[in-house]
Amino acid sequence: MSNAVDQDRYWMQRALELARRGIGLCSPNPVVGCVILDCNGQVCGEGWHEYELRDHAEVVALREAVQHAGERVRGGTAYVTLEPCNHTGRTPPCTQALVQAGIGRVVAATADPNPTVAGGGCSVLRSSGIEVRHGVCEEEARRLNEGFARWSQSKRPFVLMKVAMSLDGRIGPPAGFHMARAPFWITSEASRSAVQTLRWQADAAMVGVDTVVADDPLLTDRSGFRRRRPLLRVVLDSALRMPLDSKLVATAANDVLVFTVSKDEARVRALTERGVRVEVLPAEAGRVPLERVLERLGVEGVLTLLTETGTRLNTALLAAGLVDRVQLFVSPQIMGSDAVPAFRGMASFAHLGEVEVERFGEDLAVGSLLRDPWD
Repeated sequence: MSNAVDQDRYWMQRALELARRGIGLCSPNPVVGCVILDCNGQVCGEGWHEYELRDHAEVVALREAVQHAGERVRGGTAYVTLEPCNHTGRTPPCTQALVQAGIGRVVAATADPNPTVAGGGCSVLRSSGIEVRHGVCEEEARRLNEGFARWSQSKRPFVLMKVAMSLDGRIGPPAGFHMARAPFWITSEASRSAVQTLRWQADAAMVGVDTVVADDPLLTDRSGFRRRRPLLRVVLDSALRMPLDSKLVATAANDVLVFTVSKDEARVRALTERGVRVEVLPAEAGRVPLERVLERLGVEGVLTLLTETGTRLNTALLAAGLVDRVQLFVSPQIMGSDAVPAFRGMASFAHLGEVEVERFGEDLAVGSLLRDPWD
């Protein structure tokens, strides 16, 4: 490689590849990958974190490095996608493991997003005589851990709003064009497959009861990828109108959580007897309070919440400033003003920042960050 900067980017890209192997397997911990080069610049260890296996990426990579390179690890370089931790949790500090192994240089993609510990790991490494470089491939590394960053700073999940809509911003057909409790697909099969990937990357997916009544969704992760814990399926249902014969209720196994403001004890009991968790919250203008929902999901350890809601909730979430990222799947059709709008009655505009555009079949996916969880 032409220079040290190019080399650092090359190996950090490899560490990011390793980190992605932990998607679905780390939460509520961050996704992290690590590559170790020995003192001669040869790869001798790689690792990524999985929650159930406990050890962090650095420890996994160091163990492999010592097996393969022995003393050549001393003076080597560690590339890690997140600042090494300097606190004892389920495992000892990774900074301690790096120092004890004799690593001479650490390249970290980004600082820890927790404001109480950010920079602490790198400070310990420097004070131990280890050279530290920070910020290599930072944007890509931060993208991987947006959920962890939001939760670390606010104890709320990162809210990713998914909307499948027509070119004219419609999410459902006009009245009379849709059979009740049956799905109506606006976007292509390729887009729907991409949505399954979004569910795999999330800890919870949320709909409103209107969507349950209209479409009877299953709301499961059907990506086929490994995940550590089941996708939490969340329903906002102010009046407890959730049909007892819906697919969500029929498949509930403590993984369906309904938030309501209704005190109908008989209805609550009917749902809980079927494996549905019901949480009654204090009403806000007669509705389920959205901020309280996010707080409760944060307590549940939900780092990323995927919303797949209808007009009213889409609008309410945006108006309240609770959406962190939007992902719009746009189908090349015009449904007309009688069809159901994606948003209605916005008091102010929602301005998209840097827009990402991708194609899925005939559809376009338009994504943008609205609130940076790393700020």
